[in-house]
Amino acid sequence: MSAPTPFSHTTVLLHETVDAVLNDPDGVYVDGTFGRGGHSRLLLQKLGPGGRLVAIDRDPEAIAAASSGETRVSDPRFSICHSGFADMRAQLSALGVEQVQGVMLDLGVSSPQIDNPERGFSFRFSGPLDMRMDTTRGESAADFLARADERQIAEVIRNYGEERFAAQIAKALVARRESGGAIRSTDELSEIVARAVKTREPGQNPATRTFQALRIHVNAELEELEQGLNAALALLAPGGRMAVISFHSLEDRIVKNFIAGHSKQELDRRAMFAEPKPLALKALGRIKPSEAEVDANPRARSAVLRVAERTAAPLPPVHEKRRRRG
Repeated sequence: MSAPTPFSHTTVLLHETVDAVLNDPDGVYVDGTFGRGGHSRLLLQKLGPGGRLVAIDRDPEAIAAASSGETRVSDPRFSICHSGFADMRAQLSALGVEQVQGVMLDLGVSSPQIDNPERGFSFRFSGPLDMRMDTTRGESAADFLARADERQIAEVIRNYGEERFAAQIAKALVARRESGGAIRSTDELSEIVARAVKTREPGQNPATRTFQALRIHVNAELEELEQGLNAALALLAPGGRMAVISFHSLEDRIVKNFIAGHSKQELDRRAMFAEPKPLALKALGRIKPSEAEVDANPRARSAVLRVAERTAAPLPPVHEKRRRRG
């Protein structure tokens, strides 16, 4: 296992998230996105002697940070699994856990991932065009651009980056590939996108949306989120809470709609006087970072924390969704 990276990370909405999710100091909790363990470490400080925390992360460097060196979490109440949080039910079942009192999810990419040029997440650094959160498996961004056709690339950039120049960017990327030049680095991708994007948003690098789109696609982040929310709901005991931090509108829309879909009554005009259906969640609110936190950590600016509590109502049937590629 590789050694933990030296790149630092400032946890967003640290106290707000832990305070929102912790309702039983001796309960079992899940941190589905361990990262460098900011939320986990604070939660462990507040857990009672009978409490337990299971952390999950698909980044091998996050697993290494929790398991070795100065950043190791040496607490008998703590364990960590190398997995995506969509599989949290299976991971916890293997540990003999069928219900939990809380689930935390801090979505998106962490600072150590962004700031390490070798990971390929940022156009600010020269590095290989990888973008995989789990570097032990799957297709890198470079591999996707090497095999996808123009339509597929445009759909990914448009759908996941909300980029209005998606068609032009895809055309330029395929033209570069067909000329014999495979796109293997962050520099190459950034330069091609900059030439294809004719109108630039003030204060934003023209490659911002394309990098976001490719990262989301490579890691199937939105599919992972949908599956993870369903898994979290199925795990929560009555009174248990989920706290989810998102960083862009695509993520937040999924979280918002999921909570609303399980916490709001829909009027059926065909059965106006029917008994209301029991709802599985109670929405507890939406929290944004304070001005002081944003000043201290500009990456917190777009963060949104949504919190919901499990009711005693039975769960509706869940229809499995297949992972879709661009």
